[in-house]
Amino acid sequence: MIKLIATDIDGTILIPEGEFTESVKQCILKLKETGIKVVLVTGRMNAAAIKIAKELSLTTPVVSYQGGLIVEGNKKLYERYLTTEQAERVIDWAKQEKIHINLYNDDILYTEADCYEIKRYCNNLHTEHRVKNFNEIQKTKINKLLAIDYNNPDRISRYEKELPNIFPDLYIVKSTPYFLEFSSPEASKKCAVEFLQKYWKLEKEEILTIGDQNNDIALLRAGGLKIAMGNATEELKKEADYITESVYSDGFVKAIEKFCFAKI
Repeated sequence: MIKLIATDIDGTILIPEGEFTESVKQCILKLKETGIKVVLVTGRMNAAAIKIAKELSLTTPVVSYQGGLIVEGNKKLYERYLTTEQAERVIDWAKQEKIHINLYNDDILYTEADCYEIKRYCNNLHTEHRVKNFNEIQKTKINKLLAIDYNNPDRISRYEKELPNIFPDLYIVKSTPYFLEFSSPEASKKCAVEFLQKYWKLEKEEILTIGDQNNDIALLRAGGLKIAMGNATEELKKEADYITESVYSDGFVKAIEKFCFAKI
């Protein structure tokens, strides 16, 4: 019996236009009523993820930064940061490659310039940022770094393959065709779900994981039942036990109806 559903947000329960369907809202409400825990597991910053949890009336812990931070109410259950040295190496690399970087320090988003990339990013995710020279930031609580290239997604794919050899001490993953994320090796979605599994004393077989992008490969691997969205990457679909319909066709809802509600 499934007792925990660990779900990605964007492209899984939230369509790219930034809306939840009424079916998704009702499905999550029904899961709560039946006692099945629903946990949001996202690459988004904590401040943004909490807003979504509130919108869905979820009171369970929220996993943000790919698994680098788990917050329950006002309490931090789990947190993993990049070291100052790790962060500075990635920043130096980004400058050499002339690629835009978002820096997240203590749940605040910084950028060095008010450029096209940050404006598009913040507009799409309805979030705020601060412009500041990275050299002026005390890098003691770096949640993650995010490289963005909206014009050349092939470049992001290439970096995803090449950079683990250059930065073997980091967790590097592509979260959308345009985003490459850098974080602590203990800041993956798999690490976060495994923490919650122990926190709630669950068996792996009692956990359903569902997502759509390459950063959700780690998420799926933490589940006893692994589900990929119909709009998922081919890499993720290879990890799945079951492939549901796309986010536009309420694939999340249909998967839950099949594997949770049909057994009630």
